[in-house]
Amino acid sequence: MSHRDDLLAAARTLLEDKGYAHITARDLVAASGTNLASIGYHFGSKAGLLNAAIATVFEEWTDQLAELAMADPTASPIERGHVTWAAWLTGLAGRRRLLVSYIEALAQAERAPDLRRQLAELYRTCRVRVARLVAESLDDGTRGDDPRCRAVASFVVAVCDGLAVQSLVDPDGVPTPDDLLAGLATLWSASFPPDGNDTSGRT
Repeated sequence: MSHRDDLLAAARTLLEDKGYAHITARDLVAASGTNLASIGYHFGSKAGLLNAAIATVFEEWTDQLAELAMADPTASPIERGHVTWAAWLTGLAGRRRLLVSYIEALAQAERAPDLRRQLAELYRTCRVRVARLVAESLDDGTRGDDPRCRAVASFVVAVCDGLAVQSLVDPDGVPTPDDLLAGLATLWSASFPPDGNDTSGRT
């Protein structure tokens, strides 16, 4: 492994063990067996390294969810959304410590412009990836940069973020995957009834 890889691996471990707000540059050097100059050379700063580690983690989670969502080629877009949210809910407990570090990073972003830009780029990358999956799910020639796909991607990301935050502050109140899917099915059937009648009162 290169110094860059060693530093990323150390940052990920420390994010789980100590949390974003409590990691020092010397912690990273000691855990990686590298040196302070390597942090600056590869990532620009300690924050740059920690943000890169968070981005790597979220890329891994996105890849895992995408693989699950697209596993069944016959599934509808709604079914794929159900699979994604169910998998996310099931895995939240095991991701708790990394999620806490991410929330700590978000809390500092308002007063740290570089951190804010890096986190914004992380969200943009995630939305683009999800939008492409939405387009692939539609399988009708729609492109991933279609505004509708981008809007759905933002909605999916927002749901995942919201469930994650709820799991941190009120884990017992987070719906089970089955309850969430049942609720979504009820909402969907009420909004789009089989007989085509609009139950919303709109004309």
